[in-house]
Amino acid sequence: MFRISRWFEFSRLAGKLALFRNNGTSIVASPAVSAVTGASTDEIDGVTQLIERARAAMRAFSGADQARVDEAVTAVAWSLYKPENARRLAEQSVADTGIGNVADKVIKNQRKTFGTLRDLLRVRSVGVIEPDAGNGMVRYGKPVGVVAAITPSTNPAATPVNKTMMALKGANAIVIAPSPAGWSSTNATVELMRAALAKVGAPEDLVQILPHPVSRNMTRLLMEQADLIVATGSQNNVRAAYSSGTPAIGVGAGNVPVIIDSSADLDDAAQKIHASKTFDNSTSCSSENSLVILDDVYEDAIAALQRAGAWRCSADERALIERRLWVDGNLNRDLIAKDADVFAAGIGLAEGAQSARFFLVEESFDARSKFADEKLSLVLTVYRARNFDHAVELVSDILNVQGRGHSCGIHTADAAHPVRLAEEIDVVRVLVNQAHTFGNGGSFNNALNFTLSMGCGTWGGNSISENLNYRHFINITHLVTEGAPDKPSEDELFGAYFARHGKG
Repeated sequence: MFRISRWFEFSRLAGKLALFRNNGTSIVASPAVSAVTGASTDEIDGVTQLIERARAAMRAFSGADQARVDEAVTAVAWSLYKPENARRLAEQSVADTGIGNVADKVIKNQRKTFGTLRDLLRVRSVGVIEPDAGNGMVRYGKPVGVVAAITPSTNPAATPVNKTMMALKGANAIVIAPSPAGWSSTNATVELMRAALAKVGAPEDLVQILPHPVSRNMTRLLMEQADLIVATGSQNNVRAAYSSGTPAIGVGAGNVPVIIDSSADLDDAAQKIHASKTFDNSTSCSSENSLVILDDVYEDAIAALQRAGAWRCSADERALIERRLWVDGNLNRDLIAKDADVFAAGIGLAEGAQSARFFLVEESFDARSKFADEKLSLVLTVYRARNFDHAVELVSDILNVQGRGHSCGIHTADAAHPVRLAEEIDVVRVLVNQAHTFGNGGSFNNALNFTLSMGCGTWGGNSISENLNYRHFINITHLVTEGAPDKPSEDELFGAYFARHGKG
């Protein structure tokens, strides 16, 4: 059995604390003053103790082989997937935050957990993860250390479990810094995960949470002292993670535009858009925020969307939404992520709108319009494109307002159109004929891995351009021995260049 017992780690204690371990023996240098101004002694001591407990848990778990690691991952997955737990935490999440709806949060808690577990159990992450393939190279997976996980109020149960599963897959410890609004739900989730670890004989302190009330100082202290930060949620949190001095992975903002082109199956597209847009009351960063419909099918597509449950807002209703969905330039927390009838009543839409499932606001593109941005509500902005060239232009314009790097989608029967989007649009993901919310973060019928954190590349100010996955939670040691020579001739490398340009 391979043991992860000889490994050296560097960390920070209240700013710049050098901490080296070899076989569990520690030498601790004197800490510098934390970069977090205004932090109290209690805050500093509290976070330091969490980090110390996490490191102790990692030392106790350092002998784990792949089967042992996978057992811990599976235990944590079951703690949320278990039907009564998935429902109880969904109910508590909605009660705590007022965001989303219980039925869809149950599905999210189970579907994301199940899919992530499928992905994780298929790969190696500790010990020899890639044996010698004949080139003299063997790769070993090792922990990154203590992970600081910043999690949002939109998913107070699903996201912490998702990140914990990935962190444990690398034999790491994790400390969760939840949104203050979701602390109670996340704490209940962490208690279940800790009990699940104890049940299989793994250290409970592999999973911890910042104590209530969560403060910005404590979150910042945690980010300074951890070995890796994974930040999901507001872009303020992502920027704070990147500026902390600790290696960080942040994810970008969503604002998904989706094209319906002339060849699309309009009713199929409408049903998928309905299912995706309304899921958990549009809390997902992968939820459609804009539709770009080609002119020659525009009215037919609107009719299909209406058959699927959409309400076509009048010009007066558009003005009402603009006035009430935003307050002092910010989204109105009393209306975002609410059920459709609550939203319609809160806006003051016509009586028939309260039986609709989502709402269409028709616009000509204006980068200054609030409707071009993410709306975190059951509102879809609809643009009419003259032709496909104009549709591609509109998608790019929308993403330049917000969401560049994240994703876009298309409903089409024309194989060339998705290829053009992939070639021309600066996004990590282009989804074809899919319900975007269900496909973007991993699906059982596409090749994206399951996650609740979508990297957006440098376009979105992120360090990764893929879905967050277990590979981001391991370090790799390369054992290199000499293999067969692999040195091409000068002519093989330069021949084509010489033939065209000579050797001068």
